Amino acid sequence: MQHVKIPQDRIGVLIGEGGETMREIEAEAEVRLDIDSENGSVAVETVGDPVLGLKGPEVVRAIGRGFPPEDALRLLEGEMMLFDVVDIDAASRNKNDMKRQKGRLIGENGRTRELMEELSGASVVIYGSTLGIIGSPEQVDAARTASEMLLDGAPHGAVYSFLEDRHNEMKHKGMEYHRFPGGKS
Repeated sequence: MQHVKIPQDRIGVLIGEGGETMREIEAEAEVRLDIDSENGSVAVETVGDPVLGLKGPEVVRAIGRGFPPEDALRLLEGEMMLFDVVDIDAASRNKNDMKRQKGRLIGENGRTRELMEELSGASVVIYGSTLGIIGSPEQVDAARTASEMLLDGAPHGAVYSFLEDRHNEMKHKGMEYHRFPGGKS
């Protein structure tokens, strides 16, 4: 059994309307959730497939870090799906700097975060003092690198160019992989 602590304001999202989200997580991840709504502690017990059960705490953690349940459940799509967190606070000198850093990551009208998602293929959420990423290893790496570039002060244009290059690389690899069906080359 694993224990995950999530922020108080995310408990309702984890439970869902009438317990719907909690039941869906329990069914799909083959776990049992024991949620203490007083302190935000969630006990995650594996009741089925142990490999799938390992992802249960990650799904709960992702919802706790601001992801909508449908995005957090993407972690169950395959063993290669990852959840990563970038600590914005660690890259900031003070509260004002953290606000500025979050603003750089979000972009005007949320455009930078949207582009990060579109071009990397990962789900990206900014919540509290963290940026969360869910996707395949390549997608997570692209989004993490882009966010770290922004936190290090790189111009947005340079970050967008990096993301477009990575997007084209991933697309090209995908095409390479599917180009010759039946193993003929």
